[in-house]
Amino acid sequence: MAANVKPVVSFEESFGTLDIRVGRVTEVALETGTHKSTYKMVVDFGKFGTRVSYGRFTSHPEEEVRGRLVLGVLNFQPRAMGPVKSDVLFWGPSTPKRRAVRPPLSLQSPMQKLAANCFE
Repeated sequence: MAANVKPVVSFEESFGTLDIRVGRVTEVALETGTHKSTYKMVVDFGKFGTRVSYGRFTSHPEEEVRGRLVLGVLNFQPRAMGPVKSDVLFWGPSTPKRRAVRPPLSLQSPMQKLAANCFE
């Protein structure tokens, strides 16, 4: 049986309101002030400036996260993560075992692999 889905919404009242941009993670450091293992990441969004994001991507080594291109939602309110606030929400898939900054190539469709290679 199919799972229940949420009501249909228009583009304008959903994605049309989000400012989603591609940015590059320029700095990564383990944040010790949060109650769960979290990275502090500085993300460069070019002409849209830099933003700080906190995320539980610690199943990835820091050197794997640094330099990655990510999708970020720039116009959400900052979100408190314990004593720190995240300025940008990363948009991407995760699995029960691993939070992905970007899905591994084995999980990507041919179009996603092509797009990923264009940005690397």
